[in-house]
Amino acid sequence: MSHRALTAERLTAGYERGRPVLEGAGLTVPAGRRLAVLGANGSGKTTLLRCLSGALRPTTGVVAVDGVPLEHSRRGLRAHRQEVQLVLQDPDDQLFSASVAQDVSFGPLNLGLAEDDVRARVAEALRLLAVDPLAGRPTHQLSYGERKRVAIAGAVAMRPCVLLLDEPTAGLDPSAVAETLAALARLQEHDSTVVMSTHDVDLALRWADEVAVVVDRTVVQGTPEDVLGDDDLLARARLERPWALTIGTRLRTLGLLPDDGVLPRDVAGLLAALPDRPGVPT
Repeated sequence: MSHRALTAERLTAGYERGRPVLEGAGLTVPAGRRLAVLGANGSGKTTLLRCLSGALRPTTGVVAVDGVPLEHSRRGLRAHRQEVQLVLQDPDDQLFSASVAQDVSFGPLNLGLAEDDVRARVAEALRLLAVDPLAGRPTHQLSYGERKRVAIAGAVAMRPCVLLLDEPTAGLDPSAVAETLAALARLQEHDSTVVMSTHDVDLALRWADEVAVVVDRTVVQGTPEDVLGDDDLLARARLERPWALTIGTRLRTLGLLPDDGVLPRDVAGLLAALPDRPGVPT
């Protein structure tokens, strides 16, 4: 895996009936960065990810990797899917083999790789997602969180440069969310660029390097602090301001946080930024 930049320009996309879901939308996925894509139900998050992966051909616009446009031919899509992989929200849409190892090996086998190379890729993907003890287990005997991580492992075994995850933490309990985020951190250490769609503004704030909000059929992208601190944008997108920004802003107003610098993104950051004694500036 190596870092490549994935971009989309002037995307207009939708389905057979009704107005476009996206219209003139653009997005930049910087190499090696964590990007969270947010938006209300029906805003177009999944449509955007499907366009980026090549699964949906936009009516207009261009998707490119390192400036090379995606060609929607059989050869072009095959090449693109070795660089960009999409993992759907429901793992049962992607898991179909008898065992975990067989499922994860499906993609590499289709690339025509040698058996030893396939085994190496499967072992690496299972280890990175911390599901290697499940290799021989039938997929229908896994928990929901385990199935989600196995589905991601199947994409990782393709060794893509960019991994697109549609709501990877949806439906998980806090422990499973923590396991998934730890797995994503390991993936980034191994040169995968990760894009995650989510409804969770608090998760996006603490996890992402950049965020993109899908609203009014287009995309607004920027730093988490700038985008998720824009109350007008959040109102249009039917999203709430992250609690850490709300509390941080209030603490700054009370003089408990410095006026300059970036607001903390989570509990640990807020506690670390507070003065040791009330009334004593940091």
